Amino acid sequence: MTELTATSRVTIFPLESLTVAYTTQSGDERGLGNIGLVTVVDKHSDGEELWRLARDLGSRAADGDRARWILTQASRARMVTTYTNLPNAAWTAYIRRRYELDALFANHDVLLTGRITLPIP
Repeated sequence: MTELTATSRVTIFPLESLTVAYTTQSGDERGLGNIGLVTVVDKHSDGEELWRLARDLGSRAADGDRARWILTQASRARMVTTYTNLPNAAWTAYIRRRYELDALFANHDVLLTGRITLPIP
C-alpha cells in the first residue's frame, strides 16, 4: 500500500456497515482537488470493501462504473450537512487502489481507495 499524509477537509459518513472518509487532493499546483480519496476508517480494512459494495449494492460490474458509484456516495455525503465534516484534519491514508477515470466525474479524474487514520471527534 502507498502511504499518503496530509491535512485537508474530511467528510466522514456511514455506508452500510462501514465508516467512510472522503477528502480530495490535487494532482498539480493548481489545487483543483481532482483526486478523490474515499477510504474506510478501520485499521483492519484495505478499502476493497468499497469496491465490493459498488458491485453488490450498485449492481456495477466494470471498474469504471464501480469507481463512479463510490465517488457518487462520497459526493452525496459531502453535500448533506448531517455527516461529520472535519475542516482541517491531519490524516494518513494507506492507498490500496488507484483508478484513473476515462472522463472527469464529480470533479475527479482519479479515485484512490484504501484505509485512513485520523482524529475522530
